[in-house]
Amino acid sequence: MADLKTTYMGLKLKNPVIAGASNLSLNKENLVKIEKAGAAAVVYKSLFEEQFHLENLELYELRTEYEDRYAEMVTLFPNAGKEPSYPQEHLLNLKRAKETVSIPVIASLNAVYDESWVEYAVKIEETGVDALELNFYTVPEKLDNSYGVVEKKHARILSAVKAAVKIPVSVKLSPFYTNPLGLIHDLDKTGADGFVLFNRLFQPDIDTETQQHRFPYNLSNLEDKRLPLRFAGLLYGNLKASICASSGIFNGDDVVKMILAGADCVQVVSTLYLNQIEVIEKILTETAKWMDANKYGSLEDFRGKLSRKISGNETLFNRTQYIDFHLNTAEILNKHRIF
Repeated sequence: MADLKTTYMGLKLKNPVIAGASNLSLNKENLVKIEKAGAAAVVYKSLFEEQFHLENLELYELRTEYEDRYAEMVTLFPNAGKEPSYPQEHLLNLKRAKETVSIPVIASLNAVYDESWVEYAVKIEETGVDALELNFYTVPEKLDNSYGVVEKKHARILSAVKAAVKIPVSVKLSPFYTNPLGLIHDLDKTGADGFVLFNRLFQPDIDTETQQHRFPYNLSNLEDKRLPLRFAGLLYGNLKASICASSGIFNGDDVVKMILAGADCVQVVSTLYLNQIEVIEKILTETAKWMDANKYGSLEDFRGKLSRKISGNETLFNRTQYIDFHLNTAEILNKHRIF
């Protein structure tokens, strides 16, 4: 029978499927379902410091608008003068989540300032969680930012957090860097225990009927797996840290692909929304069935088998255009029937 056990950031996991950070984790019943379905671990929804500052701004605007009545309001309602409780509530809920399930709980953090990354990391560790995921992302805002500013900031934050906590720390990155491999290499040397590839960023849209911005759900699709698959294959055998593939992973076949490329585990979110939490059990069954059919006793028997390092296929991993090198035009048209 297939042995699905793996190790991620030093955590011993019963299988490679982790429920990624999402609103699903906010509900106690969902956490129980996630564990019952067979997930090896769960990432709790991110603590976003930006949300805390937005609440402060809203409170400030409210105070300004009713400045004449504010003193009276505080007298009548003592809690009206207090800061928003979002961070405290999040930390309390994180502690409750850890108490709800027996599988590892990984916290996720997205802060704003260097010092607050460390401050919240320490508070998160105090909740008893098993590990911490630093949710790095940067949206370009200035045209004159020099290359390396963002990357150096990430390394500085990671180093400070690692010095402040004892639990394992992973880094979740987007692919939108000048040299993602170089950044990952630097963060690996800085002490990252794992990398989650890749972060799926919010992307705004425009409704042409109303001529207004709209904010759609940003679920992944099947083709999104190719990017983390490529980078898992490029990174395998070149890092001390663990590799966790994320985006576009919907079934057992997707899990197998990521392990073949070199990932230690995967995170799933979109498939939990589209196919219910119970789909985790199906994913694990499909993975084990494939392993049995191919006579693999454990994940280690085929992990990285199709990575660049082991397969030696430099052309496949380095090529970005002109797939006619592998497929002629007739094959492409017949396969996709676009005419």
